Amino acid sequence: MRPMIGIVSRVEYPGDTDKLVINDEYRRMIVECGGDPFLILPPQIIDYGATKGSEIAPLTQKEEEMIVRQLKMCDGILMPGGFKLLNYDFFILDYAIKNDIPILGICMGMQVMANYKRDVWNEKNDPDGICHRVEDKEYVHSVDILKDSLLFSIIGESHFMVNSLHNYHVLPSDYYRSVGYSEDGLIEAIEYPYNSFNIGVQWHPEKNYKTDIVSRRLLEMFIKKAMIRCNFSEVAV
Repeated sequence: MRPMIGIVSRVEYPGDTDKLVINDEYRRMIVECGGDPFLILPPQIIDYGATKGSEIAPLTQKEEEMIVRQLKMCDGILMPGGFKLLNYDFFILDYAIKNDIPILGICMGMQVMANYKRDVWNEKNDPDGICHRVEDKEYVHSVDILKDSLLFSIIGESHFMVNSLHNYHVLPSDYYRSVGYSEDGLIEAIEYPYNSFNIGVQWHPEKNYKTDIVSRRLLEMFIKKAMIRCNFSEVAV
């Protein structure tokens, strides 16, 4: 059995209408690393792209139940990058935490994690510091990982280079532990210490997992943890 990996759908760009998408690099990455991907879609009958976040109503019980039916199919959850954080992102994250579903957050997905149970609180990157949004370079800056972190135990490296595609950075979280920092001090990796695999990274492993050992090890462990959950569910049934 291959684990089922739910990928959270994204608004393509702020203001776009009638589009909920994923970048195909995420789908290919999951397939090639051993998972079966499917798209997690939100339940509200609204235009998520055109509606301001402050104008989106809280999820009703029926809407929450629709998402839960999708999440119960997940052995793992991928929370990808994007441009707009939405209320269902936080509902999905909360469910994953409470049910210990392996979850990997990438770029904006990590920012969802960092803002768990608080108002969205990101800061724009310093224009005079390192440029953290560079689309045409494989590696942009270095990252240092704490050696007592789960992330270090997975990748086996405390200092390495990463790509970078973000305009905003997160501040320290009350729930997640910051375990990785860029050379200019921005938080680049976080983890929730009470789950088996609940990690967010600011860089994009889907772009270089075929050639970059750090990205490959991270993704392989994510799929491995999802496989363990998948096998356990099969035994339980």
